[in-house]
Amino acid sequence: MRFSFSDEQEEFRLVLRRFLAGKSPTTEVRRQMATEQGFDREAWRKLNQEMGLTAVHIPETYGGQGFGDVELGIVMEEAGRALVCAPLLASVLAATAILHGANEEQKRRLLPAIATGDKIATFAFTEANGRWDAGGVAMTATPAGGKFRLDGTKSFVLDGCAADLIVVAARKPGTNGDDGLSLFAVPSDAKELERKPLQVLDPTRKLARLTFNGVEAELIGEEGKAAAAFARTLTLATVYLASEMVGGAERLREDALAYAKMRMQFGRPIAAFQSMKHKQADMLVEVELAKSAAYYAAAAAAEGDDDLPALASLAKAAASDAYMQTAIHAIQIHGGIGFTFDNDTHLWFKRAKASEVFLGDAHHHRELMMRHWNV
Repeated sequence: MRFSFSDEQEEFRLVLRRFLAGKSPTTEVRRQMATEQGFDREAWRKLNQEMGLTAVHIPETYGGQGFGDVELGIVMEEAGRALVCAPLLASVLAATAILHGANEEQKRRLLPAIATGDKIATFAFTEANGRWDAGGVAMTATPAGGKFRLDGTKSFVLDGCAADLIVVAARKPGTNGDDGLSLFAVPSDAKELERKPLQVLDPTRKLARLTFNGVEAELIGEEGKAAAAFARTLTLATVYLASEMVGGAERLREDALAYAKMRMQFGRPIAAFQSMKHKQADMLVEVELAKSAAYYAAAAAAEGDDDLPALASLAKAAASDAYMQTAIHAIQIHGGIGFTFDNDTHLWFKRAKASEVFLGDAHHHRELMMRHWNV
């Protein structure tokens, strides 16, 4: 694969970067992260009307823009760079699960409202065991009068308290692994659904625990046939998260470099010191390598590459290491002020740490990558 962005894609990136810089300055990020939901619903709807962020990868048939994974990767990268406080990743994951698991009628009914931002959606699949695969799904789905009743708990659900529509992974009682796995749609006002916000390290991204006590749900697609859609959704989610992470890492690197050029010590900028040059060079190499891995994975997703699961894991592992290490360097470069709440560096540091473990850390993804290639 020989990859480079087209002129149209580069122009799209520039427009999006300017737009998000105006809509998501750090003052707005701080204001939104202090709220219960973590974002402004009307501002989110307007953001989608003006830029169509969640609609990028949704086909035009279902009210989307009909672009691909490369363009969505650009959106996620720029959102990570601006640290956008919005249910973007949550809605993207829910839309992806519906695209790969639902029937035609359900796609036409559920996706348009997600594409316009009128309905916030999320994908609930992780449970208290903390596993990121189908084998970790223990929630049961029992047939009940043409629908199903869900029993169990989902943890670490992105924007789970704010979502209007919840796509849930559950299984037929008595099954395990990929067997009997299904996807379900649950409205936020469903009876016997309890939603509780979790205490999080990263206040710019809200998580929730959802408890289902016989909650009535609509089956998405075919019963017990969701294993492939589930796996595909998690693979793509890994690619999208890696793209978001490299955007944040690049922003941290640029801000740290700008501060080093401005900060004077012993009559000259600290950027002139040899040790600082080494640190800046290390950050540049790590971030550029992670960006290359993320771009390659997004292109592989767009082309349907058979090695996508391994490439997605490679991108996530590289992005996790680069983002976290860059955040550490950025804190150190800023000196004592970098540890204070008033300095903005900690906002990206917390996002780096939270993203490092979400969907599996670097060790987990290197293991998946080696398994795929039988190393």
